[in-house]
Amino acid sequence: MSRSHSREGGSSSATPALVKRLCCRVTKLPENEVQPYLQLAYKLLASSSSLPVDNDEFQVSERIRKQLVRRGREKDAATFAELHRKLQTQGLVKNRWAVLHVLKSISESEARHARDKSTSLLFGQGLPAYATSTPFNAAAQRRLMPGPGSHEHHGGTPSIHSIDTTGSSGISSIHGDIRSNDPTPVPQSFLPGTTFASVDGDKTHRHAAMSRLVGAVSRRDTESSSAVVPRGGRSTVKAQGENTSFEIPETELVRDLVYVFQGIEGKWVHFDPSKDGYKVDAQAGIPKAIRQLVSKLAECGWLFNKVKNYVETRSADKTFGLVGQSFCAALQQELTEYYRLIAVLESQIQDEVDQGIGLATHGSITLRRLVVWTFDPLIRLKTLAALVDVCKGKKGGALASTIYSYMQHGDPFVKSLIKHILTMVSQPIYATLLRWIYDGELEDTHDEFFVAADPTVKNDRLWHDKYSLRKSMIPAYITTDQARRILLTGKSINFLRQVCQDRTPTPGREMAMAFDMSQAEWMFTQDQSNNFQDMIDKVYKETSRHLLDVLHAKYKFMDHLKAMRRYLLLGQGDFIRHLMDLLEEDLAKPASNLYLHNLTGILETAIRGTNAQFDDSDILKRLDVRLLEVSPGDTGWDVFSLDYHVDGPIRTVFTPECMIMYLRVFNFLWRAKRMEYVLALIWKNQIFNSKLLESLPELSRILHQCHILGSEMVHFIQQTQYYISFEVLECSWHELLGKVREAEDLDCVIAAHQVFLDTVITRCLLDEQSRHDDSRGRVTYQGILTQLRTIFDLIIDFQQAQDAFYETAQHELLARQHYAKLQRQRTSEGDWGITEAMEEEERARRVEFLKTVIPSTRAKMAVLAQSYQDMVQQFLVMVTSHQDVSLRFLSFRLDFNEHYKAREPQLYGTPGNMRAKRLT
Repeated sequence: MSRSHSREGGSSSATPALVKRLCCRVTKLPENEVQPYLQLAYKLLASSSSLPVDNDEFQVSERIRKQLVRRGREKDAATFAELHRKLQTQGLVKNRWAVLHVLKSISESEARHARDKSTSLLFGQGLPAYATSTPFNAAAQRRLMPGPGSHEHHGGTPSIHSIDTTGSSGISSIHGDIRSNDPTPVPQSFLPGTTFASVDGDKTHRHAAMSRLVGAVSRRDTESSSAVVPRGGRSTVKAQGENTSFEIPETELVRDLVYVFQGIEGKWVHFDPSKDGYKVDAQAGIPKAIRQLVSKLAECGWLFNKVKNYVETRSADKTFGLVGQSFCAALQQELTEYYRLIAVLESQIQDEVDQGIGLATHGSITLRRLVVWTFDPLIRLKTLAALVDVCKGKKGGALASTIYSYMQHGDPFVKSLIKHILTMVSQPIYATLLRWIYDGELEDTHDEFFVAADPTVKNDRLWHDKYSLRKSMIPAYITTDQARRILLTGKSINFLRQVCQDRTPTPGREMAMAFDMSQAEWMFTQDQSNNFQDMIDKVYKETSRHLLDVLHAKYKFMDHLKAMRRYLLLGQGDFIRHLMDLLEEDLAKPASNLYLHNLTGILETAIRGTNAQFDDSDILKRLDVRLLEVSPGDTGWDVFSLDYHVDGPIRTVFTPECMIMYLRVFNFLWRAKRMEYVLALIWKNQIFNSKLLESLPELSRILHQCHILGSEMVHFIQQTQYYISFEVLECSWHELLGKVREAEDLDCVIAAHQVFLDTVITRCLLDEQSRHDDSRGRVTYQGILTQLRTIFDLIIDFQQAQDAFYETAQHELLARQHYAKLQRQRTSEGDWGITEAMEEEERARRVEFLKTVIPSTRAKMAVLAQSYQDMVQQFLVMVTSHQDVSLRFLSFRLDFNEHYKAREPQLYGTPGNMRAKRLT
């Protein structure tokens, strides 16, 4: 209790000192002279009746600012406006209007005290004390200023406040303190013989004494008060030398302009549809300078109408969306602030009418003061009207982008206005973005958000087709990479929930949803802070990592990927070799004679007989046999294929398109593996028959020819198989594994897998460029893939031709062996070994063999060898000029001893051989 009491006592005792310091700071007086103001401050603080009835912070702040401008302290007025704006944004002080009123009252008391002490000095300067004025309270003015009819004398100089100006009118109204001996000419309005039209139409008496006191009125104001047509009549020109002109009272013009500010036509100022603007009545007696001034002031009304019509039209449009409605709300807020200014002006005019104050009095509303008071509102209205023009026909993110383009403005006042509007416009985008990246929910009825959803897409294509970026709606302050990450984050959440059946909440969701909507400013102030980028990166990485963990742990993505490599890309060597041995007899049959269940049984036998049996049962269940479309003349080798069934989330990576690519690669590899298998059989038959047919010297040249052609084919297939197995599959597989391990999201995995397949397809000559015909100059080549398949076909033809030759040779060998055996048998029996008929028959048979079989076989082998070499040469020419570097190096290995180069002149002109030739 004692401590609390001491604190309260200390606070109360410190209050007078703080008030005294405040008075010294405001008045800039020493402590010994500030006592009168200190007493005034105590009165203001102690009595609530001293506060104004209209406790409006806007009005008080505007009075202070305009009062500073009136005293020639424009910089201080700008500083005050900025500090007041910052004070409003902080929200620390609740009764700001009361604090501002106290400071204003102390300042006015100090000003009055200084004015009383130096009236003669002010009059000696000959300048108006108040060049401009903010709207004021008439009763307060009467308390602060001498009323009409009173006189103050300082050094014998009269005050202008003592002059009754209730009958004066026009732009050249007299105000401020006036020096009596100012050389400025007397305005024509105040010369003898001039009459004035009052507000009610009555004419006032002449003011002869006025000519002695208007020296301080400016020459421009004097000229602006030249007479024109009186209200309700036309000008009458009399004899030369007489001043019979009349003018419209300035009070009526001011009242008309207040109406025009609200978009309403006045008595003398009307809207001209042909010129799309307000125009002063041509019959009104108003000088040209005043007409221009009125037209300039009427621009506020035109701009106000433009903005108001846009708000009314778009607010009623239900398809404008949340972003558009936020834009209308921001515009309406600015119009509300503008309404407050209009209300203050109307209140001031009404007070002047009630109190009978004329335009010449100190602080009354004039056209030139309206110019000052509407300076800032005019800038704001111009900015709003420009936004309305450029935002027509736009909504959503496109609307936000258009507004954001005005943020790069050099005027801090305009930039602050745009920032406020953009904050409100961005709030619906920010709210939708939060729900998307944390909940995966997309509520975009009017297609304003930059993420679009297609509800007709099923879950199996959710990742690829359901969600996409609507590029036209991406706000300019959100980069493409950020938009992509936002899309992936929400898409990952939906994929987890709808496909993977995983509803784990996103970390940090509760904190993010509790964010203040004012933080939408983060999006377009990224040059000042990284809050938005950090938030996007954090939720993107956490969501993507969780999705990849689910795919690897729950759905065994890597196991399935390795199964594709082992079985469809022939990586399981023992399994593939054993399967080929088991299928050799069946696949040699016509394709129409194959039965799927027989092939499936052989597949299961191959699995049980190799290391494939140790794989996961789920993977082995997915492995199956598939028969391709049968064409006339196809054998089982042409239509047989392995298949791997995928479903669930992994189907997102192994799409049907990818599986088709796997089948194409498998058929190519299977064909190449078959060539390796066939050449192995060819070599085995050559070794066996070379020893078996040694007794037939006539066949030595054919056997040598078969050995040479077989060696060429073996070399070609071995180099091709090495290229496919190591340079294509193994290198691409290693890159794929590295990318999958480093992937940040599922899109990276899908992209890496697609790059892997594209690389394999291209380097295995299965792409469109390798499949189509290629024309170079006068020579037209078939596609490089067709060329390779022709080589494979020639190997099959060589196998068949060699097998047929070996069969015929073996028959000949058996016949000769039988003849020799018969001869030995007859000799052992004591008979002649052979008879003349037997010898003649044997000789005729051998001659027939030498004349028919050997020449035809040699010719057939020569044709095969020549065709093979021609195909290989053309293949080398095409491969050497291929864009892929690894394929060009394949040509060097295939022709390492330049055997084909010596036969094909075109190989000399290829870039690779030209470089090799220069090196040699």
